[in-house]
Amino acid sequence: MAKKKDYPQPDPAAIHAVNSLLSNVEHSKNANIENGKAKAYIPIDRLHDYPDHPYKVLDDESMDALTESIKERGIISPILIRQWENAPGEYDIIAGHRRVHAARKAGLTSVPAFICNVSRDEAAIMVVDSNLHRERILPSERARAYKMWYDAKKRQGKRTDLTSSQDETKFRTDEEMAVEFGESRAQIRRYLRLNDLIPELLDLMDEDKIALGVGVELSYLPDDFQYIVLGQIEELDCTPSYAQANHMHKAYASGTLTEEAISKEMAKEKPNQREKITIPMEKVSSYFKDDATPQDIKEYILKLLEEDRQRKHRARSREAR
Repeated sequence: MAKKKDYPQPDPAAIHAVNSLLSNVEHSKNANIENGKAKAYIPIDRLHDYPDHPYKVLDDESMDALTESIKERGIISPILIRQWENAPGEYDIIAGHRRVHAARKAGLTSVPAFICNVSRDEAAIMVVDSNLHRERILPSERARAYKMWYDAKKRQGKRTDLTSSQDETKFRTDEEMAVEFGESRAQIRRYLRLNDLIPELLDLMDEDKIALGVGVELSYLPDDFQYIVLGQIEELDCTPSYAQANHMHKAYASGTLTEEAISKEMAKEKPNQREKITIPMEKVSSYFKDDATPQDIKEYILKLLEEDRQRKHRARSREAR
């Protein structure tokens, strides 16, 4: 009987490398190189939102239009993605979150993508840069985007020698952001401050109920005081003026701010305060889509009133002829 031959055992590391390669073959077999980036059709279930992605992806009319366009023509402009370090074949979306969401709604199973060989900090900067061209960016989105960009740049520019202070690094980053985004350094710092607001106050800013300067002043209050301010906003159905927010900021800095002091300040009548018309949401919600925000409803009503005014003006002009 022939003696059984002993074959050498394969190296486990080599097996892992081969399996990783094979797992990528299916979704990268159509890959090519374009403008220095690898292009491929990536299964949609391998794509993940970038961690702490600062921009909102809404199921609004714009998203419906994008979904219909993708159903008809597919995704014309490839998205940008970055492969996970610890899981080959899984990707973070750098640019194209809305396109991927619309593609899922349209029933697509894969999307064209450029695979970018960049670090996590480089990817974070790309996430911000690729979205700031949008026509409307909410204050909360801009605040989170600037924070993501700022933190990534600080990590990239971190020095280990003892001649560089944190203040110097902060100065360089602020100045670089001002040039990059066409904003003053003071404006950059204002938006960075908004990251210290509680989510509910940020939502009011997104709805144009709180001005930027007011939000900045309130951001200096700790969360518990911010929630007291929020309670007063809901109870009194009014938002603080800049003067009121600044007064509360200074009172907190001096250690004299209390819940009673906030209530007293919020109860003051503002010089520009006027009577408001309040329409309960249940009275108008049936006329709008479920995802319509109070700001959407307000803008639509004002648009109808303006169209009515112009129509009456044209009618008077015809009668006068």
